[in-house]
Amino acid sequence: MLLTGWLYSNELDSTVIIVSGMGGLGKTTIVANVYERGKIRFHAHAWIVVSQTYDVEELLRKVLRKIGYADQAHLDGMDVHDLKEKFKENLSDRSMFPEDCPMPRDNLVRLWVAEGFAARKENNTPEDVAEGNLNELINRNMLEVVETDELGRVSTCKMHDIMRDLALFVAKDERFGSANDSGTMMLMDNEVRRLSMCRWEDKGVYKAKFPRLRTLISVQTISSSSNMLSSIFSESTYLTVLELQDSEITEVPTSIGNLFNLRYIGLRRTKVKSFPETIEKLYNLHTLDIKQTKIEKLPRGIVKVRKLRHLLADKCADEKHSDFRYFTGVQPPKELSNLEELQTLETVEASKDLAEQLKKLTQLKTETLCFKTLEPISGRLHKLIVRGHWANGTLQCPIFQDCGRNLKYLALSWCHLGEDPLSLLASHVPYLTFLRLNRVYTTKTLVLSAGCFPELKTLVLKHMPDVNKVEIEDRALPRIEGLHIVSLYNVKKVPEGIEFLRSLKKLWLLHLHKDFNTYWESNGMHEKMAHVQELYRI
Repeated sequence: MLLTGWLYSNELDSTVIIVSGMGGLGKTTIVANVYERGKIRFHAHAWIVVSQTYDVEELLRKVLRKIGYADQAHLDGMDVHDLKEKFKENLSDRSMFPEDCPMPRDNLVRLWVAEGFAARKENNTPEDVAEGNLNELINRNMLEVVETDELGRVSTCKMHDIMRDLALFVAKDERFGSANDSGTMMLMDNEVRRLSMCRWEDKGVYKAKFPRLRTLISVQTISSSSNMLSSIFSESTYLTVLELQDSEITEVPTSIGNLFNLRYIGLRRTKVKSFPETIEKLYNLHTLDIKQTKIEKLPRGIVKVRKLRHLLADKCADEKHSDFRYFTGVQPPKELSNLEELQTLETVEASKDLAEQLKKLTQLKTETLCFKTLEPISGRLHKLIVRGHWANGTLQCPIFQDCGRNLKYLALSWCHLGEDPLSLLASHVPYLTFLRLNRVYTTKTLVLSAGCFPELKTLVLKHMPDVNKVEIEDRALPRIEGLHIVSLYNVKKVPEGIEFLRSLKKLWLLHLHKDFNTYWESNGMHEKMAHVQELYRI
């Protein structure tokens, strides 16, 4: 049927299909039939009848009910203002990102905290509240999950085009903000409070007057003019959020220090080489993201930014990740312990002095360090990434003895683990949900014993030149969902016992011995592993 064909079209643009004709021709019957057959292929759908006389509030309530709004009892007491507020609060800020742009969970959470959309509640931090709001939006199908991380949490999400169009409409109607994908600032309302730009290239324009601007999100900016930023900084003194990831800017004007309201700065994957010392004036800054920039040393004044909660910084030295130091940490200033509210620290070059400083940062939840010696920061530590040589007895160090049972994520690279490494790790960090061993030197046979890693969901074994055999005992890895065996060039035979992993959903067997596929086929493994949803072999 023609209508069905249009409905199932792969076109990415929003589509409106109008069926018109004289009364009595059966228009409603045809459309209802197509709707009933087609709705199974859509995440959200609503059938709304609008008569010649209608009530806007009731129509909005019907839409919310149809798309799965959870609080049904509360709907009846809402007036039209409440409904608009619900849309605005939940969706408008999310619509500021470019169309079809995946939004990392951590970025969203930090942005919402910076915007003041998530206040501390009882024992929950603002970040906890923001993450709860995110999960609520996903449960209501207002945001779609794109990926989950190794701990089972949402990693990235996106907004459906139709939902984004609705959110942008409400944002414009409420003067909440404006998203402009045309790449120019010239035609924007100078009263705008939140502005999203994609690929702006006003290279010849050096004046931008937005006196009420609170949030500027500009990704993939082609213009690298610091004059444009200086203009924005001088005119937009109330700026709270500055997100410029993937832009071609090479420097940050010193006038950024005058933006005392700034709570969020995002410069990820830009060409910035240094950050001005005027950062010390940004007393309200919560998040500084300078990952994968050219910055090698943090400014001394950063230790005066006492409210800083998330500091993300590193420098990529080898995009292929083939060298030991494929990325380097930045050099931290002394007195880093002044940042008492710091929760996230990625990535700084470690030293004995830094280890002493970290002891005082009791709020830390995530850290990525290039380190030799490290004391435990707090019992709340759940994610640890280690790169480099291990001294004998490393697993007996305080960080593993005191925090090992709480660790959920462990990634080890370029180290020597010795004999029976998996059993050794299982005894010290038993409740991991994610384990990655990359370029680890160890025994020839890896054994996963019965009962080991009862919570592990993802195991990655990569570039381990000594290993030629993998054994998996019955009742090992009872909750495993993803197994990635990559570039173990000496593994010739299929891992023994792999068919016991009945919970397995994703299996990657890439770049193993040249005879591996022959053994796979001769043992009928395709049939034995038929329960695996995603299986890749090269």
